[in-house]
Amino acid sequence: MSNTDTRPEEIHCRTEDLPIRDPLRPRVEIITSREVPLGGPRAMPVRRTLPQRQRSLIGAWCFVDHYGPDDVSRTGGMDVAPHPHTGLQTVSWLFTGEIEHRDSHGVHAMVRPGELNLMTGGHGICHSEVSTSATTTLHGVQLWVALPDTHRDAPRDFQHHVPPIVRVPGADVKVFLGSLAGQESPVTTYTPLLGAEIVLDPAASITLDVDPSFEHGVLVDTGTVALFGTVLTRAALGYTGTGVPALELTNTSDEPARIVLLGGTPLGEEIVMWWNFVGRDHDEIVAYRDAWERGSDRFGRVSGYTGRVERLPAPPLPQARIRPRRNPPTADPNCPTQDPA
Repeated sequence: MSNTDTRPEEIHCRTEDLPIRDPLRPRVEIITSREVPLGGPRAMPVRRTLPQRQRSLIGAWCFVDHYGPDDVSRTGGMDVAPHPHTGLQTVSWLFTGEIEHRDSHGVHAMVRPGELNLMTGGHGICHSEVSTSATTTLHGVQLWVALPDTHRDAPRDFQHHVPPIVRVPGADVKVFLGSLAGQESPVTTYTPLLGAEIVLDPAASITLDVDPSFEHGVLVDTGTVALFGTVLTRAALGYTGTGVPALELTNTSDEPARIVLLGGTPLGEEIVMWWNFVGRDHDEIVAYRDAWERGSDRFGRVSGYTGRVERLPAPPLPQARIRPRRNPPTADPNCPTQDPA
């Protein structure tokens, strides 16, 4: 997915854990979303929880867009012309609808509910995304993973995986990246990661063993879910830092509740994000933008896209060089955090 902001903010991201005082009842930081428009003749709205001023990374997860349920007849759905990426992997996960994907690696694939599509655009790739004519409702998440410095020039790649539904007491689990609840995804990533869809039964409480070296984020898609007693409403993301051996989740409603669980070891590197590029400094971003605008072979070409424009032009660069930004180490009056202890 593209970041279609016409004036994207350049973000300098670095890893910083939330301090853990009690691993059995850790502090939970609540990250709320902001709404941004995405593609389509009438601009489909998406809810963006990462990156934010409050927190820019969870493990190597650096971008979280949550959209729908979206009435395609009203918004026009998704129609994102070919656009570039560097230094990242894109993770597409749908709940409802269908999206046609084309990329410069020569892949033409469909994104369907419950099926993972992961695209690697390290050195450079471009792709398009269009909701199909059969789609009436579009609902899902689009995620980015920052590649570590040792692999940030990885070649173009595309992986597809259909995870099975794993039943645990009180919930159904689909593990699309990493391992959880006895299931392991075969999909290759360049840092340790976790990605899973979990549907909790009405009023159910579950405890999931997780890797304590990971930090975790719980994104609520439907319903209301408590993480260690801290209530998360729809579209909110609850964050816990490293040192937590298990996650306690409770569906506080009488209807099923769906969440997306993200996790990973802290990236431990500073990255720069601007538009659809992940780099290491301002000058790299300038070079990536110039290469895209020149039609460089770095990104290749997408075949078969027939949209309103041939490709997305890059927005203007910011007027000034960026300064490092850090996540707040503890509670900040401008950050909505809660501590159940």
